[in-house]
Amino acid sequence: MIKKSSALLVILIITLTSLNAQSSWGVKGSLLYNSNGELINEAGDIIDNKGKGESGFNVGVYGKLDLGPIYIRPELVYSQSSSKYTVDSEIGTTESYKMSSVDLPVLVGIRIIGPLNLLAGPAFKFITSNKVNGFEYDKIENGVTVGLNIGVSANLGRFGFDVIYDRGINANEANFIGDDIADDFTLDTRQSQIRVGVSYRLSEKK
Repeated sequence: MIKKSSALLVILIITLTSLNAQSSWGVKGSLLYNSNGELINEAGDIIDNKGKGESGFNVGVYGKLDLGPIYIRPELVYSQSSSKYTVDSEIGTTESYKMSSVDLPVLVGIRIIGPLNLLAGPAFKFITSNKVNGFEYDKIENGVTVGLNIGVSANLGRFGFDVIYDRGINANEANFIGDDIADDFTLDTRQSQIRVGVSYRLSEKK
């Protein structure tokens, strides 16, 4: 995972350097409302089919390459998110599932009118940590996943504002181990997020 994240960082630095020569780049951050998939016990029964979404954040950098009426906007952000699950339905015990990741959305923007834009594109997620309090993390099906981003943005001078819906495409199960084998469970880490972000352009437009 460290090697993959390092390779991703090198690729994005090269990309941003190239973009800076042709367009612009800057910094960004978002507040997000997050939920994940089903929580399933060792017997294959669904303990919690949705979980309760909780807030999170991401921070990072972006590049922007103008191509006439459209533009390409890759981002590199560090994200932290959580969802609350009922881990014992009989007594109502709840715990938060917390995940950290390095995300690489590659968005295509289309100008609508004035400062408003439509955004859409794939988002690559490099998962760096998984945690549920009281349970030992075992393994995850895929350390790298792909999702779909779609949303709107507005640019006002050097500032940008966006609202993005981020949805994981495929299920991605993480395994957790309790004190007893009956407490073991799997959790679908596939995310569904609403992100509200702000960005600031650091470079001059080319």
